[in-house]
Amino acid sequence: MRHFRTLAILLFLSTTAQASEDIPDQYPASPLYSKPVEVVPGIWSAIGATAPPTYENTGHNNNLSFIVTGDGVIVVNGGAAYVLAKALHDEIKTITDQPVKLVINENGQGHAMLGNSYWSEQGVPIIAHVDAAAAFEHDGAQSLQQHQNVLKEKAEGTTLVGPTETFEDEYIIDMGDFHVEVLHLGPAHGPGDVSVWLPEQSLVIAGDMAFHERLLPIFADTITADWLETWDTEFEALNATYVIPGHGHPTNMAQVRRYTRDYLIYLRERIREHLDAGGDLAEAYYVDQSPYAHLDTFEELATKNAGRVYEQMEWE
Repeated sequence: MRHFRTLAILLFLSTTAQASEDIPDQYPASPLYSKPVEVVPGIWSAIGATAPPTYENTGHNNNLSFIVTGDGVIVVNGGAAYVLAKALHDEIKTITDQPVKLVINENGQGHAMLGNSYWSEQGVPIIAHVDAAAAFEHDGAQSLQQHQNVLKEKAEGTTLVGPTETFEDEYIIDMGDFHVEVLHLGPAHGPGDVSVWLPEQSLVIAGDMAFHERLLPIFADTITADWLETWDTEFEALNATYVIPGHGHPTNMAQVRRYTRDYLIYLRERIREHLDAGGDLAEAYYVDQSPYAHLDTFEELATKNAGRVYEQMEWE
């Protein structure tokens, strides 16, 4: 039976339809973009859109995951709005009568923390890395305003609620049948990024450490050289069999390596060539990124990514 289940899981991971930013909502019965799926026994994820947040997808453009441990439920990501967190909780209640005992914020962005307002009402403890908490405290008001502009009445009930507890390097949880390690592996996509590692399942809920169906965004505070170092020295060492990325369907290490690490290396190589040829910032926006043009959000992000990498590498 276990062998059959493993084959079924591998089939799921290899045949799940690619996400598409052209589909506005895959689960009209719920504010969630898609219905939660069980990736491996006890570990579920509601896969978000690979598009930017919109009114139609209710801002659900990242993955909202949860672990049914046998002695309670651990939720990974507060969600981008009160209504999304409540919708996820409603789905959890159809799967188990175990209470939600902990929420983990994978970073300090709005789509990870704005739903904390719902979980706080339920009296659920919320944890995050100390840098993620600081980022949310600094940027949360702007993030909330942006979500209110997009979500309109769907933003009702969403307020600024930070984590109730912070940590620096790791936060270890033993709950029910699961051993869970919440790890800050090092600088990556943004301040306070964490990955949730389940060694017994060989599964990592990677957060924004890893992308594969949409082009990764490079923010003003995303230091690509540091991200690559963290990847090579820490993330790769997990050697996970299953990867639930921050955005997009569950997959494996080879896929996220191809579209995260390899993309960062590729873009830095193109920018290095451009710099060595005496190219300026205006031209850097248009370095060739065509091998990744099939990814969702390419049109929104490719030129911004190139410009930010140029600005970083100009001073390296």
